[in-house]
Amino acid sequence: MAVLAHAAEQDDVWMQQALALAQKGIYSTRPNPAVGCVIVRDGKRVGQGWHPKAGEPHAEVFALREAGELARGATVYVTLEPCSHFGKTPPCADALVAAGVARVVMAMQDPNPQVCGRGMARLVSAGIEVVDGVKSHEAVALNQGFIKYMQTKKPFVRLKLASSVDGRTAMASGESIWITGDAARQEVHKLRARHGAIVTGIGTVLADDPSMNVRLAESTKRELGLTDALCHPLRVILDPNLSMPLDAKMLSLPGRTLLMSSAHTVQSNQSVVDSLLAAGVEIVAVQAKEDLLDLESVLDYLAQEEQIYDVMVESGASVAGAFVEAGLVDELHWFVAPHLMGHRGKPLLVLPHIDAMQDRIQLKSKSVQQVGDDWHFVFGFEPPSTTNGEA
Repeated sequence: MAVLAHAAEQDDVWMQQALALAQKGIYSTRPNPAVGCVIVRDGKRVGQGWHPKAGEPHAEVFALREAGELARGATVYVTLEPCSHFGKTPPCADALVAAGVARVVMAMQDPNPQVCGRGMARLVSAGIEVVDGVKSHEAVALNQGFIKYMQTKKPFVRLKLASSVDGRTAMASGESIWITGDAARQEVHKLRARHGAIVTGIGTVLADDPSMNVRLAESTKRELGLTDALCHPLRVILDPNLSMPLDAKMLSLPGRTLLMSSAHTVQSNQSVVDSLLAAGVEIVAVQAKEDLLDLESVLDYLAQEEQIYDVMVESGASVAGAFVEAGLVDELHWFVAPHLMGHRGKPLLVLPHIDAMQDRIQLKSKSVQQVGDDWHFVFGFEPPSTTNGEA
């Protein structure tokens, strides 16, 4: 029993190293998952690697290259089940078999239907011992968007909010610049960099003229493996009435701006559409009821047409509340500044359908961290309701 316990402890230690390697790819691999791999022989690491970018070799390939002949008879620790199909690269399961490894320890199975269980089966059929589920919780946290899309065809949605302690996002006059400090704002930009799209409402554009991009020091970008292209998530504007200003700041910045409106509005305002297109705005018609866009249709378009599996919502109180009430938010990131702005300030969320205690939306605390003088709370949600979302 002591031998088995020691082996399990060693598996945990080496898998933690593989998870740390996978972490290096969370800003650059989309739409692929971030994966890390460590190869161990006789208690020593002989190879390691991580998947840096879609279209480039997977983590196992880099680790096998480093290990060379030392991979034969070794144990491989990988954060996601080795792929078994030909995509942009050959199957990693075949590469592990060819290298003659003796044992593969996985954190989790791949939720991709093309892979799930098949990579394991390929390894087992070649006589390789396979262990699954080592530090699976940590592995899931690395690739929430990829996993959710593969299981549901929906993206993982994070809602970012920032307010004073008394839940105000702006003064009654509308003044709202720099509620939180510089350290918290840098965390927000890192959070943006993990997402393929940032969604906001036209009200925020008209009130604040935001840039909706990633602004980090060059040294930070190098540390995170960010290229200029990855610093520009798709900007998505929910604009039911085509009110987007042609001189909006974001239109002069690198990156794409996608405006979503209803088919009726787009068809009825051809001259406005032409002006927006000439200004570099892309326009997509989604389902709508009167002046309310169907939020589920917005998310479906981003996932299925743009291959965006991680979506960040940064918006005003009404749009943010609509996403929450529709049950479309998976994770809430709330940055809280240690000051009070008074009851006349603008509220954090508008949730018009909550009238009684029984209507409360239950949150699950996931983490809390001090960032400079501010606090960063992360909450999960109970399973979303089946009501359709509109905004």
